[in-house]
Amino acid sequence: MTAARRVAIIGFIAFLAALAGVFVGRLLVEAPKQSETELHTLLHRELTLSSDQEKRLQAIEAQYSGRRGALELEMRASNIRLAQAIEAEHGYGPRVTKAIDETHEVMGELQKETLRHLFAMRSVLDRDQAAMFDKVVVKALTADAR
Repeated sequence: MTAARRVAIIGFIAFLAALAGVFVGRLLVEAPKQSETELHTLLHRELTLSSDQEKRLQAIEAQYSGRRGALELEMRASNIRLAQAIEAEHGYGPRVTKAIDETHEVMGELQKETLRHLFAMRSVLDRDQAAMFDKVVVKALTADAR
């Protein structure tokens, strides 16, 4: 096998690995949206919210939306760094390891921010509303386990 062919094969494998990293990252970032939709449906259609509760929830949503958007941008940048590391190292080297750790850190922050958001929304609800909310959250978190 010629050196040029070997380089082309390695380059192709690195390209596929970079695409796989971006694909996995996108799946992870997009995953929470279905649960969020179910929660929003519960909050706005099934629970009888007072105008004060609606107002407070809108403020919480606006704050979370901005923070989530920033973290999603950070996640995209992290995925790009992972792809670049894979392309540069052509294997599981120190740059890839560092990029994976950074990606996990951002994913963890997004999960923590989402939970802060959920608890902030829950704090606006009365006892009965919170009980319904809790059931939907538990259902969403355990859906894949069933």
